[in-house]
This record gives sequence, C-alpha cells and structure tokens, in this order.
Amino acid sequence: MSEYADPENTLVMETSKGRVVIETRPDLAPGHVARIKELVREGFYDGIVFHRVIDGFMAQTGCPQGIGVGGSGTKLKAEFNAEPHKRGTVSMARAADPNSGDSQFFICFEDAPFLDRQYTVWGKVIEGMENVDQIKRGEPVQDPDKIVSMKVAADLG
Repeated sequence: MSEYADPENTLVMETSKGRVVIETRPDLAPGHVARIKELVREGFYDGIVFHRVIDGFMAQTGCPQGIGVGGSGTKLKAEFNAEPHKRGTVSMARAADPNSGDSQFFICFEDAPFLDRQYTVWGKVIEGMENVDQIKRGEPVQDPDKIVSMKVAADLG
C-alpha cells in the first residue's frame, strides 16, 4: 500500500540532493502525464542531469545529452492549461514551437506568472521542495546535480 493518495499518478524522483515527490495532473495534461510515466517506466530519466538551473526561477532537466538540446524523440502536442506556474509547479520545457515539448521539464523555484498558459503544467512537487532548492545553479551547470532514479510510486512495491 502506497503512502500516496494516487500512487499511479505520483512520481518519486531520487536526486543527488534528496527525494522529490511529484503529483502528476492527468486532469490538466493527460497526454503529457502518460508520456512522462512511460519514460519513467523505461528508466529514461535515471542519471539525467539538471542542465539549466536559474536562481529565483527554475531547475530544468530531461535532456539525455545534458545540455538542453535533446529528448526522447517523441514530440508532444501542447496541453496548455490555466494552472498557474507557482513555486513547486512542474511544467514542460519546449522550443519556440508550442508542440515541441518532448522529455525536458522544469520545476519552478518561485512563482512565474509570465509562463502561464504558454507551457504545459503537468504536476507539482508535494514533498522535497527543500531538495529542489539545493540543486546547483548555472547555465550550463558545472558538475550538475542529477536524477539518480525516477519511479512511478505504484511501482515501488
């Protein structure tokens, strides 16, 4: 029995700074949540670094090359929604094309209302935000922190 209300829609991310638990929001972005969970279950995020971390803004991860140019190879149709970008919000990174999100995502350190309705919010940190706060800053980050492992809580047994 999981300690989380909805273990199928809860991600447990072990980082080099400690555990971060993300509650996904399939009600807001069903396509994104389904794809993120698929990538998590493939082990895609294990070992991936936080390559772009801007103090007072956000920590970005999900690039297999570790420099912000790569992804899984599957682009996602934008699912922009009215959920505000607040501290702890998990949202999809993308290029200029709204439908260019793939595997990269970011966690907001602070409220970022200028992102609202322009990026797909798909979750929020419900535990371990103090660990997110400790992720090493930089663009690019020298000797970056990383995701050690990321699992769907339902799979933790």
